[in-house]
Amino acid sequence: MLNTVYRLVEPHRIEAEFCDIDLDGDDLVVRPTYLAICNADQRYFQGTRSSEILRKKLPMALIHEGIGEVLYDPKKEYKAGTQVVMVPNIPLEDDEITAENYRLSSRFRASNTDGFMQDIVAIGRDRVVVLPDGIDSCVAAFTELVSVSYHTINRFDARAHSRRDTIGIWGDGNVAYITSLLLKNRFPESRVLIFGKHPYKMKKFVLTDKCYHIDEIPDELQVDHAFECVGQMAAGAAINQIIDHIRPEGCIAVMGVSENPVPVNTRMILEKGLTLFGSSRSGVQDFKDVISLYEKNPEMVEHLSRIVGNVVEVKSVEDMIDAFGVDIQKRGGKTIMVWKK
Repeated sequence: MLNTVYRLVEPHRIEAEFCDIDLDGDDLVVRPTYLAICNADQRYFQGTRSSEILRKKLPMALIHEGIGEVLYDPKKEYKAGTQVVMVPNIPLEDDEITAENYRLSSRFRASNTDGFMQDIVAIGRDRVVVLPDGIDSCVAAFTELVSVSYHTINRFDARAHSRRDTIGIWGDGNVAYITSLLLKNRFPESRVLIFGKHPYKMKKFVLTDKCYHIDEIPDELQVDHAFECVGQMAAGAAINQIIDHIRPEGCIAVMGVSENPVPVNTRMILEKGLTLFGSSRSGVQDFKDVISLYEKNPEMVEHLSRIVGNVVEVKSVEDMIDAFGVDIQKRGGKTIMVWKK
């Protein structure tokens, strides 16, 4: 079956390439319908990754967040038209200790293999999760991002001590917003505080207990545990501010992606006996759990819809380029491509 893949060949330049999809294997054939642009996609598209990384990765189809409809299942387990969330992580081996998203051998869409910017996608049947009826498609499109926060909170729950009266989130972007919703759902008795720098963004955090500008944090304020959702060079300042305001033996979840090393106050990490851990990506079980959460808590989907920003209909390569242009200029939220290819 002939397919068209839309690959980024160099910054700001996308080209259509044609390839065959084998219909005789076990993979499902899925037509993408809604795709969400991630900051990682933008770093490739804008060329802000190092030239060495760009030479190594490109050409490559972008986008690892999206949903689609099943067109063909050789085993007839999925009916044509079934709506599914596509899981970008592709594990290639089993490991009883290391989760699928941390195995060095795993492939990941739009990182070391083609993403979902294709007319149709051949995808393993264990790499899709059926989407229940009635879920907002624009929200469902960025389920992958929600699953990353969900995965991190699971890891936090397994590591952090039981005093969770106050949890701080540093950051006021999409990841911070999603993490705040999930924390309030998981630990309703905990006070969740936001520490950000953009008042207009922090106004959206309606379920959190209080928001603080990072330049106006009371000296005496302390949190039991914290989540860093800043990334880039500002991650160092955020982590060090967390270290200043976290109680001894607290746990810090590091979620923000930084291209370069950042300085961290190791002296106070030692003095306070802190635990720092990193989380990246997620696994198929996290997707299943998030979809179940959507079903059990419809208000969660409603709250997530607050960060749906631009919705761009895409029918051509020019539309794709326009969508990335719109996204880079946004003040916040997620840009969704309604994939009409």
